[in-house]
Amino acid sequence: MKIISDIGIQIPQVVLPKPGIDPQKWAVIACDQFTSEPEYWNEVEKIVGDAPSTLRLTFPEVYLEGPGGDERIQNIQAAMKKYMDEGILQPHDGFVYVERQTLHGKTRKGVMLCLDLERYDYNKGSSSLIRATEGTIVDRLPPRIKIREGAQLEFPHILVLIDDPNKTVIEPLTAAKAKFEKLYDFETMLGSGHLAGFAVNADFENQVVEALRGLASPETFAAKYGVDKSLPVLLFAMGDGNHSLATAKAIWEKIKAEVGMDHPARYALVEIENVHDEALEFEPIHRVVFGLKKDVFAEMKSFFGENYKYTPLPTARR
Repeated sequence: MKIISDIGIQIPQVVLPKPGIDPQKWAVIACDQFTSEPEYWNEVEKIVGDAPSTLRLTFPEVYLEGPGGDERIQNIQAAMKKYMDEGILQPHDGFVYVERQTLHGKTRKGVMLCLDLERYDYNKGSSSLIRATEGTIVDRLPPRIKIREGAQLEFPHILVLIDDPNKTVIEPLTAAKAKFEKLYDFETMLGSGHLAGFAVNADFENQVVEALRGLASPETFAAKYGVDKSLPVLLFAMGDGNHSLATAKAIWEKIKAEVGMDHPARYALVEIENVHDEALEFEPIHRVVFGLKKDVFAEMKSFFGENYKYTPLPTARR
């Protein structure tokens, strides 16, 4: 596959279900969702039945702590081989432009491509082209490594953000999608939205690459953030699936001395999205903190200064 080394990407080969496969049964939600609701996954089992499905190719984390994990992994790898041998999955070369209509009625846009794991470092203080945006908990990696090792295919749910305020990378594809071959277009199961994918043609593929190069320019980066242009460029920032990408990195580091630098495991399939996409919503994560030794509000006011703002919630009553 074509490698664009200066911006740390590879134009991917993705596999898609052949015509005639029911896309609603094929596509299931990311494996780390509904982890406390086994009834959701029981319903998915009923819907899928014996039909080909990514349910057979992923390990829903609701089952991660349960019995039969090794057997499930063996079944996943056997299903991958079966789907490939029987032609249920067929290859497509090139970027895929993706539209996801969420339950809020908004349409999120992205591009499927591969990132070079040699350009990714999830450690704190990293200055790599591809970086984590949250702490990576290394203890979470072993079960994910166990699932991914030996797998013939990857089915990631890794969302990576680009900071493209002028909308030069993804949004031109939205305007031109009528020119692209439609690869899929369907309602996803259990009311989780609508999904469509389009094959990006060669002209627009080159346009995407050049637009990413523009964002990766040290001069552009320095001007955007008001920093010295000697500062290493951050082009791709992890949005979701941080531990999935870290797992891919861990496996690559483990095998690269044996397989060489041209091995497919060097690259991980992700979807890039523009942080300025109007449909991309960021919501706070609420925490409950116990055993405080200091006045947390006073400490926050000291740290944030004039930017500090605190609005107490109404007192709950019975």
